[in-house]
Amino acid sequence: MNAIGSSGKTAPAGDAVPALVVRGVSHHFGDKKVLDDVSLNVAQGAFVVLLGLNGAGKSTLFSLITRLYDNVSGEIIIRGFDVRRKPSLALQRLGVVFQSRTLDGDLSLLQNLKYHAALHGFSGADAAARAEQALGVVGLGERASERVRALSGGQARRVEIARSLMHRPDLLLLDEATVGLDIGSRESVVKIVRGLVETRRLGVLWATHLMDEVKSGDEVVVLHKGKVLYGGSVPGFLAKTGKTTVSEAFRAMTGTQGPLEEAA
Repeated sequence: MNAIGSSGKTAPAGDAVPALVVRGVSHHFGDKKVLDDVSLNVAQGAFVVLLGLNGAGKSTLFSLITRLYDNVSGEIIIRGFDVRRKPSLALQRLGVVFQSRTLDGDLSLLQNLKYHAALHGFSGADAAARAEQALGVVGLGERASERVRALSGGQARRVEIARSLMHRPDLLLLDEATVGLDIGSRESVVKIVRGLVETRRLGVLWATHLMDEVKSGDEVVVLHKGKVLYGGSVPGFLAKTGKTTVSEAFRAMTGTQGPLEEAA
């Protein structure tokens, strides 16, 4: 399927069309500027880490991409569709896992996903089939009839990932998806998402303040106090700062003092 870009022209299908383009986006809350001329790209089939401490502006950026807030400056384009000019077509291609938990604990895994499917216009057998397939992807197919409240935090997060896949998006946004999870659950969640990039060619924007979630083959965008300080490869990030680890490079670029966990 071809997409219409912000210019109104037809964009080519396939990996040539980026999963996400953010260009020149700023945002204010009253007199306070929380994003300052932010630009970044997520290629189709790429895992891009949006790296920044709490308060850097990551969640605000996600709110603009998902249209919870309106972007009045710059452009946000999902798979060739501008979110302001073609919001329905853009958001159809987007799956989101927000930092806050949003599942209904009194409903089963399957019921939660079928309810979400109904919001996207799927019903009956199609909704059930999509839900069962998505739960299988995250390794929870056998627990479909259990209530969400019976799950661990990591398992609940995996259900939210499954829910984000129901309408088969091209782009996934995950905002601090592993916050509050134990190390085993964190590794499981990250592995699932990285697997989706490899097997489904999804574009992923992974927002985190946890430096150890960045791998050498990733693209990284450093967001600090509302500004993008760096965007590019991890080796390039290390080379630019003259450091040997991501955490050291982040400290050097942002001037952060003390333990990064405390700063976050």
